[in-house]
Amino acid sequence: METTNLATKLKLEIVTPYGTVFSEEVDEVIASGSEGEFGVLPNHIPFLTTLKIGMLIYKKGSETGYFFVNWGYAEVGPDKVLILADSAERSDSIDVQRALEAKKRAEERLKQAEKYDHARATAALDRAIARIQVAEKK
Repeated sequence: METTNLATKLKLEIVTPYGTVFSEEVDEVIASGSEGEFGVLPNHIPFLTTLKIGMLIYKKGSETGYFFVNWGYAEVGPDKVLILADSAERSDSIDVQRALEAKKRAEERLKQAEKYDHARATAALDRAIARIQVAEKK
């Protein structure tokens, strides 16, 4: 008789070039993929995708946690979600004032497109807006 080992939890690991930011067992993960938002529950089919600037949400029992993720990759397996990101910040550690200042700077640079790299200014604006949105989820 064949037995199947179905996962009941997911190991969520968020890793940046500076080290592991988060590593815990969770019930669900929701992230901003480059092709759109996706959700993962235990026993998900494996896949690999790129991440865009945005919010990562995890649920663990009655707790919901939020991270700002700055680009990267997600490797999903039946019992694990590995996030490799350029940077990642927990919602309660985001400096909202700094993010608001970065948003203002990026908006000013976009108004002066001839003087600044449009793609860099747009990415800076996207990061600032995402940080502010994630910080509001404390």
